Amino acid sequence: MSGSQRVLVTGATGFVGSWLCRRLLADGAQVVALIRDWDPQSEFIRSGDVNRCSVVSGQLEDYAAVERAISSHEVDTVFHLGAQAIVGIALRSPLPTFESNIRGTYNLMEACRVHRDLVARVVVASSDKAYGESAVLPYTEDMPLQGCHPYDVSKSCTDLLAHTYAATYGLPVAIARCGNIYGGGDLNWSRIVPGTIRSVLEGKPPALRSDGTFTRDYLYVEDVVDAYLSLANQLEREDVRGQAFNFSPERQMSALALTRILLEVLGRADLEPIIQNNAQAEIRDQYLDASKAKRILGWTAKFTLRAGLERTVAWYRDFLGAAP
Repeated sequence: MSGSQRVLVTGATGFVGSWLCRRLLADGAQVVALIRDWDPQSEFIRSGDVNRCSVVSGQLEDYAAVERAISSHEVDTVFHLGAQAIVGIALRSPLPTFESNIRGTYNLMEACRVHRDLVARVVVASSDKAYGESAVLPYTEDMPLQGCHPYDVSKSCTDLLAHTYAATYGLPVAIARCGNIYGGGDLNWSRIVPGTIRSVLEGKPPALRSDGTFTRDYLYVEDVVDAYLSLANQLEREDVRGQAFNFSPERQMSALALTRILLEVLGRADLEPIIQNNAQAEIRDQYLDASKAKRILGWTAKFTLRAGLERTVAWYRDFLGAAP
């Protein structure tokens, strides 16, 4: 991204959105942020990055707000990260999840279609959840999208809508499907990494919703930002436009194994995780094949799990005011 590019980020106040905006600003891009709620704890706001961006107040469910963000600021690049991103909330409240994740996506795609004279590239942040449950792993990009639970279905629909606008209208869209993303700034404490860190810094043993055997791949947030930028910077290529790409370190592990590594990084390997075994509407095993991203985009994860976790722990120590 260069200083001449005007970039819209939906979900700018979210965990990954905050990191993406920081990187875009560092690269000299002019950033427009679509913001629904003003959350003072968001890293995007806490850091002051919001003061270096143009802000459009509105929500994805409101087409007029989305269209205004693109038109009024003459946006040429869009990163669509805005979504209700928590599996448990989607289970309890499917309707607002569908409204933000599905209606929000087709509103954005339509606004980009209407302003094709402005919009040159669109990167849609999807998820491994879009694939749904599969007996065959790792997921590859040619596998069907068959989400079953509310959050998974919303991501399957996000992907399909993006593909529709690429295939039917020639919209320059690419889709990023990532595994479990972790890093500083994630304030969704129900997630395994921030939840474990906060519990340990409070002197409490971490609790696992599952039985500890559910497997995932875990991708550090700065690697995710690199993935999104790699897609945007190569979207003029025929073998990238309209395509979906998996992004993963290609190292899967159980929730319990991840927790134990995190306890080592925190210096509290003596704590024994509490197995709650009450997870609902969650897929047991999920991990991705990222060979397509490596072959076509030249992308690979730069951070080892331990290095990413060390940087993550340092962020939370600072945020929570915990002694090293």
